[in-house]
Amino acid sequence: PLSISPAADPAVISPQDPTLLIGSSLVATCTVSPDFHLKAEDLYWTLNGRRLPAASYAALGPTTLSVALARLNGSKQQSGDNLVCHSRDGGILAGSCLYVGLPPEKPVNITCWSKNMKDLTCKWAPGTEGETFLHTNYTLKYKLRWYGRDNTCQEYHTAGPYSCHIPKDLALFTPYEIWVEASNRLGVAVSDVVMLDILDVVTTDPPSDVHVSRVGDLEDQLSVRWSSPPALKDFLFQAKYQIQYRVEDSSEWKVVDDVGNQTSCRLAGLRPGTVYFVQVRCNPFGIYGSKKAGIWSDWSNPTAASTPRSERAAGGCDPKGGEQNTTLRRELKQFFGWVKKHAYGCSNLGIKLYDQWRVWLQKSHKTRNQVGKEP
Repeated sequence: PLSISPAADPAVISPQDPTLLIGSSLVATCTVSPDFHLKAEDLYWTLNGRRLPAASYAALGPTTLSVALARLNGSKQQSGDNLVCHSRDGGILAGSCLYVGLPPEKPVNITCWSKNMKDLTCKWAPGTEGETFLHTNYTLKYKLRWYGRDNTCQEYHTAGPYSCHIPKDLALFTPYEIWVEASNRLGVAVSDVVMLDILDVVTTDPPSDVHVSRVGDLEDQLSVRWSSPPALKDFLFQAKYQIQYRVEDSSEWKVVDDVGNQTSCRLAGLRPGTVYFVQVRCNPFGIYGSKKAGIWSDWSNPTAASTPRSERAAGGCDPKGGEQNTTLRRELKQFFGWVKKHAYGCSNLGIKLYDQWRVWLQKSHKTRNQVGKEP
């Protein structure tokens, strides 16, 4: 390999570390120092380690060799593509980084949330295309709407690649202006300004102390109880809850939306002798009179419970009861459907009547089965 003196650069590439738009063309030159006694015909070029064809070279003087690059694609790495001038024996004489890409687009879809009114996290999208092929820096800025200076968020990537976390020193009852600036070697783009009040974007921890238990011997019901968010106990707020549940061997969750602000719920219409997993989440809204909808918490950890196994004999038959018994069974079926419809989910309407009727029905089935078995 060529011996290079530390006192002098063996060659110079021009332009050095250029930034170019995708689709641009470039002519770069490599000029060797006279101290190295190399001619233009002793040189060759590589781009990212791949030797460029000699047809793209041109000798511009005894010690200067150019290379022409047409219709450049985006850089393969954000740190730039390596354009290198070599001597005939493979020695590296000089190098340049080519930054080929696009200017940033305006960041969009800024959304923010505050965990228990103690902090603020925001995330955004990098624009419709997103990929610029260049290192693009995103800066989240915020300030109080009517006064105050611009502040810059410091904790990035806390909730994904395009996010930032403001841990403290936030004001309540005063709206903030929030925006994101994107910058790279080809330009700067600024998002639209989002205005929000911390009280309008509060979320909280998932409900704690979730308990799921049987409802006596009722084979198609489970009772769910939980505690309201302890972190918000000293604040004036409303809450609404959602429940989702699934059977043990299924990945499909069913959601109960009509829980309201109560901290207990009766699940009805379940399968007897079946293990169910249940989760609860909370939406704190109306904090200090806020009119916004609030933000749902994460789901609580799954809690499991099983419904009682049916005691009806498998394949058993009811004793013959004639037309009168058929009419009674049809009326009971209609009554059951009406009560079940109005008691489903977490409504309290008809629950006691429903429970009494179900217990009576189960006892009636047991009695009829016992009668049917007597000789």
